[in-house]
Amino acid sequence: MFADSLNFAWDNRSHRGWTTAASFAAQILGVGVLFLLPLVYTQGLPQLQLLGPLIAPAPPPGPPRDLGHVHSTNRPQSNLANGIVIVPREMPIGVPRIVEDSAPPQAGEIGIPFGTGDRWSRNSVLNSIASANAGALPPPPAPTARPPRVSRMMEGNLVHKVQPEYPAAAKAARIQGAVVLQAIISKDGSIANLHVLSGHPMLVKSAIDAVSQWRYRPYYLNGDPVEVETQVTVNFVLAGG
Repeated sequence: MFADSLNFAWDNRSHRGWTTAASFAAQILGVGVLFLLPLVYTQGLPQLQLLGPLIAPAPPPGPPRDLGHVHSTNRPQSNLANGIVIVPREMPIGVPRIVEDSAPPQAGEIGIPFGTGDRWSRNSVLNSIASANAGALPPPPAPTARPPRVSRMMEGNLVHKVQPEYPAAAKAARIQGAVVLQAIISKDGSIANLHVLSGHPMLVKSAIDAVSQWRYRPYYLNGDPVEVETQVTVNFVLAGG
């Protein structure tokens, strides 16, 4: 009976060993399958979208080119090299003669149509312009006729004289003196444009009232009566002064 129990224990140990080995092998196989699956079923890479060619932006425009200061690179050719004249290889035998088919047109006549003066003269153009503009310019204003000036008329030309009255206020104040008047003797001999040049204010009015009534014989020039500018002096003198 003891032998039977030993055999049964040995059988149980053997059965457990195979079970453990089989379980371990199954686990290793499962882990290996998990590692191998990603290698077998790989995930595809994302597709790349091809874009058009990249174009760089155009550079900004530069400053405007100054055409007025463009320097020419052409230099005049010279037959001098280091101060030595270089003789050309061939010399022309003769100078070609240029014959024109027709004579050049003659220049037109100098001047302005319907102008005045010699057409070949330098001043003809200026004279023509001056004559053309002469009609457009307004005529100059006529000078104002001023009557001839006579410093003192002869006493014989005075045909009517009125003596001035001595102002009472001036007489009481013992004021005396001369009053100088200027006037124009018209064509009929009357006094016009009478005004004072000098004199005491208290004596001026009396002198003007008297001289404005004077009458002269008309003054004739070349047989025609004319106006005359004259000066009249009226003296106020106190009696016993």
